[in-house]
Amino acid sequence: LTPDWRISNIYTYSNTLSLSQTFTAWCNSHLRKAGTQIENIEEDFRNGLKLMLLLEVISGERLPKPDKGKMRFHKIANVNKALDFICSKGVKLVSIGAEEIVDGNVKMTLGMIWTIILRFAIQDISVEETSAKEGLLLWCQRKTAPYRNVNVQNFHISWKDGLALCALIHRHRPDLIDYSKLRKDDPMGNLNTAFEVAEKYLDIPKMLDAEDIVNTPKPDEKAIMTYVSCFYHAFAGAEQAETAANRICKVLAVNQENEKLMEEYEKLASELLEWIRRTIPWLENRVAEQTMRAMQQKLEDFRDYRRVHKPPKVQEKCQLEINFNTLQTKLRLSNRPAFMPSEGKMVSDIANAWKGLEQVEKGYEEWLLTEIRRLERLDHLAEKFKQKCSLHESWTSGKVELLSMKDYESASLMEIRALMRKHEAFESDLAAHQDRVEQIAAIAQELNELDYHDAVTINARCQGICDQWDNLGTLTQKRRDSLERVEKLWETIDQLYLEFAKRAAPFNNWMDGAMEDLQDMFIVHSIEEIQSLITAHDQFKATLPEADKERVATMGIQNEIVKIAQTYGIKLSGVNPYTNLSPQDITDKWDAVKHLVPLRDQMLQEEVARQQANERLRRQFAAQANIIGPWIQTKMEEISHVSVDIAGSLEEQMSNLKQYEQNIINYKCNIDKLEGDHQLSQESLIFDNKHTNYTMEHVRVGWEQLLTTIARTINEVENQILTRDAKGISQEQLNEFRASFNHFDRKRNGMMDPDDFRACLISMGYDLGEVEFARIMTLVDSNNTGVVTFQAFIDFMTRETAETDTADQVMASFKILASDKTYITVEELRRELPPEQADYCISRMTSYIGSGAPPGALDYISFSSALYGESDL
Repeated sequence: LTPDWRISNIYTYSNTLSLSQTFTAWCNSHLRKAGTQIENIEEDFRNGLKLMLLLEVISGERLPKPDKGKMRFHKIANVNKALDFICSKGVKLVSIGAEEIVDGNVKMTLGMIWTIILRFAIQDISVEETSAKEGLLLWCQRKTAPYRNVNVQNFHISWKDGLALCALIHRHRPDLIDYSKLRKDDPMGNLNTAFEVAEKYLDIPKMLDAEDIVNTPKPDEKAIMTYVSCFYHAFAGAEQAETAANRICKVLAVNQENEKLMEEYEKLASELLEWIRRTIPWLENRVAEQTMRAMQQKLEDFRDYRRVHKPPKVQEKCQLEINFNTLQTKLRLSNRPAFMPSEGKMVSDIANAWKGLEQVEKGYEEWLLTEIRRLERLDHLAEKFKQKCSLHESWTSGKVELLSMKDYESASLMEIRALMRKHEAFESDLAAHQDRVEQIAAIAQELNELDYHDAVTINARCQGICDQWDNLGTLTQKRRDSLERVEKLWETIDQLYLEFAKRAAPFNNWMDGAMEDLQDMFIVHSIEEIQSLITAHDQFKATLPEADKERVATMGIQNEIVKIAQTYGIKLSGVNPYTNLSPQDITDKWDAVKHLVPLRDQMLQEEVARQQANERLRRQFAAQANIIGPWIQTKMEEISHVSVDIAGSLEEQMSNLKQYEQNIINYKCNIDKLEGDHQLSQESLIFDNKHTNYTMEHVRVGWEQLLTTIARTINEVENQILTRDAKGISQEQLNEFRASFNHFDRKRNGMMDPDDFRACLISMGYDLGEVEFARIMTLVDSNNTGVVTFQAFIDFMTRETAETDTADQVMASFKILASDKTYITVEELRRELPPEQADYCISRMTSYIGSGAPPGALDYISFSSALYGESDL
């Protein structure tokens, strides 16, 4: 049992009498089985004999033979045998001894009986793996749940009205009590009815008093539990009957569930087979449609079948198989015969039907895709036929009228030659279209072979195209013959036009390129680049005489054409059929080239002057930067040497550093001048300088670092002076510290790594362990940089060697001023301290809160701690 049922804590005088009555009745209900009973519970168990007999009755086991003597030690021996037996059953007795029982201690005797009741009457009660008390309560709740006005929540006030006890009896023996006649406002009648019926018919003695229960605000829980446990044991047989009824209900429920699963299987199987039977004829219908739209609709219907109609049936088939397997498993586990579906509805029958459906479905899909590909091919061919026919008809439009014209009879030579070339181009085009006509005929034939539904229209259009093609061939040959007759009359002039065009075109292209080059914009950044452009321009000027010869030759051809026309009276149209270039175009462009050449010369010379000026700026900046950069580097090294030099006093070092700082500040004018040269370079768009490795950014950064370094070095020396003066460190000690630091500063960078710092401390007499060295490192390198600077080293050494004030020392001084009191008055402060210091202490000291102090007394102890950061000031 869970609770701490400690005997010494659970009984008071107010409930001892009630418990004595209950426990006496409980003991007699068992002792009468052995033909005896007790009258007084605290007296009749004193010799241990009836106590041992009680344990034998309720446990069914034999205890050791009792001592027969009547002396006190005999009685104690018998009681100890009983207590040992109780302990052997796993019961831990707290504060119960044989002497108390023998002496008639009623409190201990009742505690012992309660322990026996818990172990042998209540502990074995278990409902759904709960503890004994909780199990008994849960059993009562379940048994009384259907009854009105009964709500069992505990073992005290829930039983006051007697209805819960009557409900327990009625639940198992409804013939003993008419529960409908009981009233909640008659607790005495209800309780006495339950006690009388239980004693008369259930062999449960009356252990409780109805008047005590009704008049007590909270009846004793132990007494109620003891009495109710008797009902639990009395109705054990009824529980077995209830268990048997539950078993039968469980078996029937399994049968009903199995029958329901069988019916569901039969229903699902019938519906699925019917759906398959209806679907297969639809999938076997292979009547093809004549249009792609209709066939695509069939395919879309098939896709809807796949996406919408079939998936639920696949799920039903899967669920059917699952239900069948689940049903067979349940039947096997419940020792039932296997389920045999109706004929034709076996899982194998459904699987075969489904397999047939999928085979038909696969064939239907293949047929659909084949038909769609066929119709797609037909539509493609028909569309291709229409497209080629439209292109051909568009091309032939107006060709008959064109070939029938006699425009060559009044044409000039150039027009005749153009007409001839145009006719040759037409013949080439006509020959190229021969393949298209053949393709049109081949497509028409294939459409007829594939049984195209509109083959009549296709054939009629194809025949019209073929007839028209034959007519075009005849007219083309007739026009060629006519053009050839007049062509020779104009060959000479035509040849000259062609020669002019051949020579004028490349010369014109050359002039276009020359004009583009002469007007081309350029960006250079050095004299070498501009010199390269000047060389290229000089090379171009050297080609001008040869170009002028080509111009004269080209213009000579045009002059010869004019001469022939004048000689033979030929009327020239004034247009060269082979080129859009005229003699005037050639002349105008040549004049433009000659005008641009001197302008280009002037631009190049101006750029030469600008690049020379930029080069002077580069050299001017480089000359200064090559001086300033090394100067800054040298000064940085000199400052580094000064910071580690131990010669002279700190004041002398400060003086030297101040002089260095002034020299550096005086050098600022050189930096400013270099900034001016840098600004001029930027304004001239100069972004590189091969004469120096120093940029203005490098110089600025170096200058800022130099100023920062000299300022930090001066600050370090000032701090050393402050440390020396504040801590009483002599110049010799500082020199010794500096000498030690410089010796172990192996990299000569003003810093020591942890290993060098450890060696330095050891050389100065420190006996260091790992813990102590780690503590020191936290002092000198609080930011975990991994190095120890000289200033941190000096601060540490001064803390180690100089005398320092502490809070305790200040407290001791205040105690002297206060005449050994733990507080100090305002008058004492003003008498002993200067006015300014006295006012400072008075304004910051808190009032003294101890006893025996006069009004206005101040607490100098907390003030002293606050001065050193040990508390809030």
